[in-house]
Parts: sequence; structure tokens; C-alpha cells
Amino acid sequence: MCSISSQCSRKVLMVIAENEVLMFRTGYKLALLLVWIPWLVNTPVFAQVTVEPPDASSQFRGSTLRTGAFDSPALRDDPMLLWQFEMPRPVRMTPAIAEGVVYIGGEDGRLYALDADTGEPRWRFDAGGSVVSTPAVQDDRLYFGSLDNNFYALDAATGDPVWQFETAGQVYSSPALNDDVLYFGSRDRNAYALSVTGELLWQTEAGGELWSSPAVAEGLVVIGGTDGLLYAFDTDDGSTTWTADVGSTRATPAIHGGVVFVGGGANRLSAIDLQTGDILATAEFGSGGVEASAAVTPDGIYLIAMDGTLARFEFSYEESELSLVWDVNIGGPAYSSPSYADGVVYVVTEAGGLLYAFDAVTGSELWRYVTGAQGDWRSSSPVLIEGVLYLASNTEGMLAFHNP
Repeated sequence: MCSISSQCSRKVLMVIAENEVLMFRTGYKLALLLVWIPWLVNTPVFAQVTVEPPDASSQFRGSTLRTGAFDSPALRDDPMLLWQFEMPRPVRMTPAIAEGVVYIGGEDGRLYALDADTGEPRWRFDAGGSVVSTPAVQDDRLYFGSLDNNFYALDAATGDPVWQFETAGQVYSSPALNDDVLYFGSRDRNAYALSVTGELLWQTEAGGELWSSPAVAEGLVVIGGTDGLLYAFDTDDGSTTWTADVGSTRATPAIHGGVVFVGGGANRLSAIDLQTGDILATAEFGSGGVEASAAVTPDGIYLIAMDGTLARFEFSYEESELSLVWDVNIGGPAYSSPSYADGVVYVVTEAGGLLYAFDAVTGSELWRYVTGAQGDWRSSSPVLIEGVLYLASNTEGMLAFHNP
């Protein structure tokens, strides 16, 4: 059954109150509607349930909602290295994993496809510039941006180019793939919507560079700008629905329950109503700004500041309040975003090149692992699939860990 979210709202029903006419686009019965109407009337917009998109593709931060929460068994014990693939440094990209293949790119402009079980290379593609954008993978196609200003589509099985689209700026942004449309930002200040065949559907200029990767839900594309604004563009035509002042951000917004959570440059976590852009609550923590994206679950929001302060917040949908539950400092600078799986939060700090695991409820440290020497911009974030943790190290290449 469809829930009240962007993924299905256009397929469910339309209520025209003034004419008391009910128009259905699916076969729901009137009895079912009568059960839902009181709930709809009494539920605030920002407390609506936003359902995770179907697992039809692999994307940055796990889905178009960008929650950084993965449906995978946790690695609660000291991890063992499953395999390692050496790459030229630096490596800043978060890997994408789909159909038993790991896709990882580097500053040398090469994108690799590796066997997820062994790390053995399958193919390599040479882009015209560094690859930081995490690919979206769907239907044997791989989509990503490059710092050569281009956005690429490759054959996921062979690495052969299918098409490319040129922007006027570097593409750090990782694409969100929703309903066969690719949404991403560029340092040319434009947000783009392309069909999976490479056709430009729309582009909309923002007031700052768009390093951020967009989140997509309920007919909106939400992306942060270096001008301090968070933008919400209509998925159909790119028109600006709202903006919210969150401070300059290159972080990716995360959406849960009709609320957008994003960190800003002023050491601030903001909770924003997805439909209106109203700032519902803010919380300050740490120092040095926030470059990371939040990991969001029904029970908590996890975010790290540049000084290495990792914090868990809770958000009250009834009271529109953010409250700090726990925090711990692991040293900075911290560019990498925390990830969540099965009650454990994983995060990387530049200090010592350490990968940490923390109990999500208590904040207690479970283990730490040295992923290599300290290096600049260690910004790859952990990805967990079927009990394996994948992480790109700025000094050690592509790594896979497990608990045997």
C-alpha cells in the first residue's frame, strides 16, 4: 500500500475539497479512504512518513533520501580486512556498490569497477578530470560527474561510455536518480535534471556553487549552496519552491518523515519542513564548521563537526525540537559523513586516519581501525552492504572489512 510520500502521492488520489469530488488514480476503496482522512487532517505536514524509495538502484548515502542508513548487519566486533585495492592518492569518493560490483574513482580521473567479494578489477574508465561524485547505478547504467565539468553515463558491465553531458563547472555533486531522472548540481551554480538518455529536462541557477548532492522526495529536489541557502526545486520543471538560510553548506541534506536535516557552516544542524521550507529547529555543536552530511534514522540524527565532535540528536516531530543525546570528540578535521547500520554508527576522522564504530544508543566506542596515514580531505564515507563495510582510504586505496 502506498504511503503519503513523494514516491507515490501522484499515484494515489487527489481530493478537490470545494467540489467534494474524490478522484482516484488507483483502485483504493472508499472505505479505505474514510479510514485515512482523519489521519491526514490531524497530521502535521512535517510529521508525514517519507518512505525509502524501492531498491532499484545504488546511490550516494543509500537512496534519494540520502539518510546514510544502510539495511545491513552491523560490524560490532573488531573488523578484519577482507581485501584492499591500491589506487593513486588522493581518493575522496564514497564508493557505490551494486550487483556485486564496487565502483570507486580517484583524483587521477580513473573510475574502477571491482569485484565486491575479492576486490579484483573488472574494468577502468578514464574521465577527463578527478572523480569525486558517487555514481548512481540502475539498469546496467552508471551515472556520475567529474571535475572536468562533464556528467557521464557508462555501461555498468563494461565501462564503455554511453553518453556525456557538459556543464560549465566542476561536478562534485553525486546524482540522485528518481523515476528515471538524474538530478545533480555543479559549481557553475546550476542544478540539472537529465533523463537517463542524457536529455536536458531543466536547469535552474542558484545563488552559489552547488557542491552538495541533492536529496529527492515528495516532488522536490533539495540541495545546498555555498551562498548559505538550501534550495528546493520542483522535480517537474525546476522552479524554486522555497529557500532556507542554513549557512554555507557543501553537505548533502537528508530527508526523513517530511523533514530535511542538514548541517551548515556555522556548526549548526537544522531541521526544515520539506513542504514549506520553514526552519523547525536548530542545534549548535562542535566547532570549525560542518562539512559532513547527517545519518538519519527514526531514532536519531548523527552528525560530525570539523573539530571531530560526533553527536547524536533526537527530533520531536510533535514539538519541533532538536535535543542532544550524546556527543564524543574523536579529533579533526572531519570531512567524512557518518553512516548507520543495525544500531552502530561508523565515522572516519582525519586525525590518525581512523575509522570508528560507536554504539548508536549510548555513544560508547566499539572499536577503531587505522585506515592509513593522515592525509588531506579524507572525505569518503563508509558504505555497508550485507555485513561488509566498504571505505576508500586517502592513502591506502579501496578497502573492504567484515566480521568473520
